[in-house]
Amino acid sequence: MPSKKNVLPIAGILSGALVWGLIWYPFRVLQDAGVTGPLATLITYVMAMLFGAFMLPRVWRELPQAGWWSAGLLLSAGWSNLAYVLAMLHGEVMRVLLLFYLAPLWTIIFSYWLLGERLNRYGYLVMALSFCGAAIMLWEPERGLPLPQNISEWIGLSAGMSFALSNVLSRRATHFSVEGKSYSVLFGTALLTAPLLWWQGGVPVQLLAMSAQSWLILGLLGIALCATSFAVQYGVTQLLSNRAMLLFLFELVVAAASSYFLANEAMELRDWIGALLIISASLLSGKLHSESK
Repeated sequence: MPSKKNVLPIAGILSGALVWGLIWYPFRVLQDAGVTGPLATLITYVMAMLFGAFMLPRVWRELPQAGWWSAGLLLSAGWSNLAYVLAMLHGEVMRVLLLFYLAPLWTIIFSYWLLGERLNRYGYLVMALSFCGAAIMLWEPERGLPLPQNISEWIGLSAGMSFALSNVLSRRATHFSVEGKSYSVLFGTALLTAPLLWWQGGVPVQLLAMSAQSWLILGLLGIALCATSFAVQYGVTQLLSNRAMLLFLFELVVAAASSYFLANEAMELRDWIGALLIISASLLSGKLHSESK
């Protein structure tokens, strides 16, 4: 059982997993209503920043001492969030999410490199299970190497790498408060989305065509993401990187159920086998507790 000290961090991470396991659906609803993924992402995160304006005074005080770690957190978390939305909009929910959840593999690498968390015997098993699970899912004899099959899967893979890096950097940036980290995540996502939106064009037309229902959905998403960003950053700051990754597995359960009931998506046998191996790797990542002194 978790100790009283860990209840709030665990609850924060589980709430984030719940939101992100479901968030693909409202973004698809918005896309069907004519609001593209990048525009919906930018508006949602700008709204989240406005809802989180109470965090700004502390953020401004800390920015002069923010340094490179916080800049890395801003960029890695920003790409993770944007890439997650883009991949989910056009790819199969569970395949994208399982590629995203190769994150324990990247967490091992980043936490060793940046935090000095040593790789124990479970670490090698996590790496082996992750690689095998991905290879089984992605193997196409006519294509050769087991690689992601489309741009959505590549983006999902990169989102998982960025997610792992942002969690590690969140622990490394000890001088930055939870409020500062949370706002960095929101600002980083908006910052990286703006150039893509400018490149795509057509923003004024989309804005004029948006319905009241679309604005309501965007507003609710903004509130949810503001609260989730704060809760998750609190959780990953208080818990070991690999233990936090273990709790994020709840997202897989939520996404599997929601993609089946809301999008009629079903996985093939080899996808289930690959998923089992990847989930096993994530479960074992909770045993990676040995750290350098």
